Amino acid sequence: MDFLTKILAAKEKEIAALPLEQVVPRPKRPSFYQLVKENPQHMHVIGELKRASPSKGDINVTVDFLQQARAYQQAGVSAISVLTDSVFFKGSIADLQAVAQAVNVPILCKDFILDQKQLVRAKNAGASIVLLIVAALTDEQLAELYTSATDLGLEVLVETHNAEELVRAQKIQPQIIGVNNRNLKTFVVSRATSRALAQTDSKVLYVSESGFQTPQDVAEVSQSYQAVLVGEALMRAPEKDVPALVKSLQVGRP
Repeated sequence: MDFLTKILAAKEKEIAALPLEQVVPRPKRPSFYQLVKENPQHMHVIGELKRASPSKGDINVTVDFLQQARAYQQAGVSAISVLTDSVFFKGSIADLQAVAQAVNVPILCKDFILDQKQLVRAKNAGASIVLLIVAALTDEQLAELYTSATDLGLEVLVETHNAEELVRAQKIQPQIIGVNNRNLKTFVVSRATSRALAQTDSKVLYVSESGFQTPQDVAEVSQSYQAVLVGEALMRAPEKDVPALVKSLQVGRP
């Protein structure tokens, strides 16, 4: 069984036990889309908070999420991604709630979202952006969840992994499209995925996700992408080195 199939099977069980929350008013965060589009001269960094992954196992299980989130914000990240899956990534919705109270940058709820209940929960926890993974959804589910999320006032990062998924994503005309360099079936990472799927649509914000360690890595995609999502490199870096690493990844764009 591939990673994605295994994760989605576990997620279905989690969702079945999840209550439908009432929407709670939350303070408005800056728009990630506007922030990036208004500052196109350099690459923007989404700093990710994650303790573990299915392929790498434990990455940094002793990390102080709040300290790390504050370090990201001080270093100038344009958004913070919080892994909320508990089974495979050792995260929780409580992590997102705590981070939301500690920083004021846009916050991405990074999870395998299949149901409206998860959107409301993310919104109530303080997220301003949610992830919708094309590979995990039918076209109908993708369109419905995208509409529901935007109706809740959430921005949506629509994630793709290949040319077919990119076409499916573009059909719903989202503002933000992610290209994940990680194959969700094998979890193998290759930045060649982003290079192969490079687009020229200036209205859409394209984010390249996974596989970034150095400024040179980011420069490879800076022609066609406006932002990168970086998790493992930042989570493995010594705390004192995080600010310098974030700044080094904010390379100039052509």
